[in-house]
Amino acid sequence: MRNLKLEIEYDGTNYAGWQIQKSHKVTKSQSHKVKTVQETIERNLQKILQEKVRVIASGRTDAGVHALAQIANFKTQSKLPLANIQKALNSLLPEDISIKDISEVKEDFHSRYSAKSKTYRYVILNSGLKSAFLNKWTLQVPYKLNMRLMRQEAGVLLGRHDFSSFCARGSTAKTTTRTIRDISIKTRPRPLCAISRLGKRRYPCLLSRQALIIIDIEADGFLYNMARNIIGTLLELARGRFKRGIIKKILRAKDRKLAGPTAPARGLFLVKVNY
Repeated sequence: MRNLKLEIEYDGTNYAGWQIQKSHKVTKSQSHKVKTVQETIERNLQKILQEKVRVIASGRTDAGVHALAQIANFKTQSKLPLANIQKALNSLLPEDISIKDISEVKEDFHSRYSAKSKTYRYVILNSGLKSAFLNKWTLQVPYKLNMRLMRQEAGVLLGRHDFSSFCARGSTAKTTTRTIRDISIKTRPRPLCAISRLGKRRYPCLLSRQALIIIDIEADGFLYNMARNIIGTLLELARGRFKRGIIKKILRAKDRKLAGPTAPARGLFLVKVNY
């Protein structure tokens, strides 16, 4: 029995998350009413390997959430070369899912339980001008944000805390205590920043180095909607709806009602899993 590890990239826009829904079985006659990334990969792997497989991911991503490097593993009796499996699988998968790498790992490797930390990234388009290209993968925020305050308050989240206030209802986690190892908030120019003039008019939004805000959060684990709830809270703070010191109060309260709204899924990416 071989244990194979996959590195997967996907655009989650058209999927109901990673995990197969309970009512959704992988059969030849399935209706695809509930499309998930896991089901799509498993169904096509079965065609290649001619056996039933269960692909286990490092963690579930919710509906609409993307991944640059989701890690998953599965066990198989097949002796097909790794390169052949990868090539065949990529040829069958839809355009919004790609197998970036495949490798054989030790029998006891488990993509979820062997993981030591994960990094999620949230991308914000801080501009009043919408983007035809970035709309699917960013949250557009048209108002000015206090970046200095956002960075200061984000620092309060570092370390080991009870993140009950940032956990959505429906979580099955045994404990709400997690350790955030790093939070970085950076700004980047938009892809069209090199264009300074279009005709006689200037378009400062295209040049602003504040146009894209990238927030990376690394933690030993994430609760249900934890990353998106943190982002929603930081945005409320940065736009002036929350006052300085609110993050500490929210953490201590252990009350989801005190935190900000859940940021939309489209701006969230799973970018790295550390083992």
